[in-house]
Amino acid sequence: MPPLSRSVLLFDLDGTLINSIPDMRAAVNATLADDGLPAFTDEQVSRMVGRGARVLMQRAYTAAGVPLADDQAVQTVVDRFLVHYDRSPVAMTHVYDGVPETLAQLKQAGYRMAVCTNKPHSATLQIMNLLGLSDHFEVIWGAGQIPQVKPDPAPLLATLDQLGADARQAVMIGDSQNDTDAARAAGIPTVCVTFGYRHGTLEDLRADSLIDHISELPAALSALS
Repeated sequence: MPPLSRSVLLFDLDGTLINSIPDMRAAVNATLADDGLPAFTDEQVSRMVGRGARVLMQRAYTAAGVPLADDQAVQTVVDRFLVHYDRSPVAMTHVYDGVPETLAQLKQAGYRMAVCTNKPHSATLQIMNLLGLSDHFEVIWGAGQIPQVKPDPAPLLATLDQLGADARQAVMIGDSQNDTDAARAAGIPTVCVTFGYRHGTLEDLRADSLIDHISELPAALSALS
């Protein structure tokens, strides 16, 4: 059984459980192509992700030399991006090695689990269903249900509220400073993977624990107790 004080696990999605950059890059480039703008590589798009679809597209258009002028322009581009993305969200996306097995192990051990991501909620539900991940989680939280996204702690607290749990019971598992900043503001310890889409160094994360492979998570959780 998990330690009673930290029995609720909040997982980030992109860069933590799945590698979704190729499909996001394809949707970003399709949106840019609508406006006659050049395409980006996976590596370039990986440096733009993390703060949700609005910031992703603002960064993409700024990098393409055509900054979006106002909120209406941003929303128009985001809507087009989501149309492209929803058409083929998992053509090139894959679950990281060891994720299904580790999630099953944690669930068997008695942990309660949820996903809390800055990816739009409808896309999150679709992708997790298509990749066979949904059944591991009691709650799946995606962006758009409240105004805030990580690194604001509000999405984590809203996810915990849906679980009927609180921050004293939780651990956040993520890959970026958005995850660690949100968790720290909520009073939640963090385990971070050393892969994923972080911007900056591992030291910048200020995580309570670092793991190189998701299979190391059960031991890291035990050490936190």
